[in-house]
Amino acid sequence: MSLNFKHRLSPLTRKRLRNFMRIRRARFSLAALAALFALSLCSELVCNSRPLFLRFNGRSFLPFAQKLTNADIFGEGCEAGGRVNYKALAASDGFKAGKSNRVVWAPVPYGPDEVLDASRLRSYRTVRMSVVPEYHIGRVNLLADLSAVMPVNCGVFFPGAPGVEGQKLDGHWLLPEELKTALRRRLAGDADVARSYIVSHKAQEGLMARVTLAEVPARPRAPVSVRLTFRQPEPPDLPFQVLFRQSPAGAVYPVSRKAWQRVSAETRPGLSRLAEDAFAGKAAAKTVGWKGGVAAVSCAVKEIAWPFRPVKGHWMGVDSAGRDVLARVLYGMRAAMVFGLVLAVWAMAFGLLIGSLQGYFGGWVDIAGQRLTEIWSALPFLYVMIFMGAALGRSFILLLICYSLFNWIGISYYMRAEFLRLRSRAFVDAARCQGLSAPRIIFFHILPNGMTPLITLFPFSLIGAIGSLAALDFLGFGLPPLSPSWGELLQQARLFRWAWWLILFPSAALFVVMLLTVLVGEGLRDAFDPRQQSRME
Repeated sequence: MSLNFKHRLSPLTRKRLRNFMRIRRARFSLAALAALFALSLCSELVCNSRPLFLRFNGRSFLPFAQKLTNADIFGEGCEAGGRVNYKALAASDGFKAGKSNRVVWAPVPYGPDEVLDASRLRSYRTVRMSVVPEYHIGRVNLLADLSAVMPVNCGVFFPGAPGVEGQKLDGHWLLPEELKTALRRRLAGDADVARSYIVSHKAQEGLMARVTLAEVPARPRAPVSVRLTFRQPEPPDLPFQVLFRQSPAGAVYPVSRKAWQRVSAETRPGLSRLAEDAFAGKAAAKTVGWKGGVAAVSCAVKEIAWPFRPVKGHWMGVDSAGRDVLARVLYGMRAAMVFGLVLAVWAMAFGLLIGSLQGYFGGWVDIAGQRLTEIWSALPFLYVMIFMGAALGRSFILLLICYSLFNWIGISYYMRAEFLRLRSRAFVDAARCQGLSAPRIIFFHILPNGMTPLITLFPFSLIGAIGSLAALDFLGFGLPPLSPSWGELLQQARLFRWAWWLILFPSAALFVVMLLTVLVGEGLRDAFDPRQQSRME
């Protein structure tokens, strides 16, 4: 800060500036807010689908700042009005063949309106493999000679047999003596408790089953048959899913490591080949052996679709129209900050003018101004916005004008009260006695002493303007379609609620900007607090 500027400030103003700089959170918030605003003003240097620098055929261009056509790049033989496809140009063999040809891209080589090519994200396709282990359960009635009658779902427990009906249980399974004894007691009509046994198949090695006998009471007559239930020996595995991804080289690997560990080592190669077939577009479904039984496996390919989650190169994901969210958040910050600053400055200036005239002159000027202000504030703002948008279309300037017609009312009340308080002071009477004009007294004598509400309310007016723009864009009455906006991204998030990145990043940007502005406003309020400028003697 120069010495001349310091000398032009009053001692009270310099003291207030020192008080503000002593508040660390306010000072750092102001610096961070200014840095974010400066970054948004340089959005073309951060996110741009046009190169920052291009050298082609011995000529240099700055495409991010120039509106070039194919004729400008390739000469008169091309269509004069054709747009330049810079990415296709940089990938062409003719461009790569030139040793002096150079291209420099922005850190994020995507613009806010560029629709991405889904084939560039083909390596992020996934295959979701569903593994459903089968669980077999059946029942059969046994006669006195252990012949099976009325079987239900018991074919898997009698492998190789032409049918279960009439088959003898001890001809296929090794039955323990305890089971035979329990069967004899039940066939005799005696009461018995529930029992369960593990039995092994005679012919098929490794095939085991759990047979269960239900609890029965004593019967006066011996039953003809006894019901027996067959189950797999172990409880069934719950169905689960494994997510596979394919590397650029074509190798298929599982992403769900925890789920993949549930697959046995001998089964993994077959499942990996099945996932490869799914990536190749083949029907991928089969039955595999699973822990002494079988499991049904099916695959489903998830192709690239919008919106798409954050990945390398698109750090904030892709929106529902295939546009980079990071670019739209950054450009949306510039629109929100410029809109808020212009609207806040206009509201402060016009509210100051109306409030100062009412407070200084008083009388009928004050009464007429108050009545007109009250009538104007009673107009429904949203209805006016809808009517203006339907009649004249949506544009940034129209939105700014419509909103500024209502945003000055609050500050005019504060400035009116401040001028009513200061107009009876001795320095104002002295200025009148010197014959100074009313505008000179208002703007050069009263206003410098009544700037406190104007300065302390400015950050909060900025917050209101930014929040109102986001709300109007969310409702569809804000900026024109295709304009990058936080509210428009949140509107997409309402339609695609599973796309968490459409909610997180615009909301985080809105929260950070508003939080920093609030901290600056609180710092200004504390610095301008008159209780800090006085002390009791």
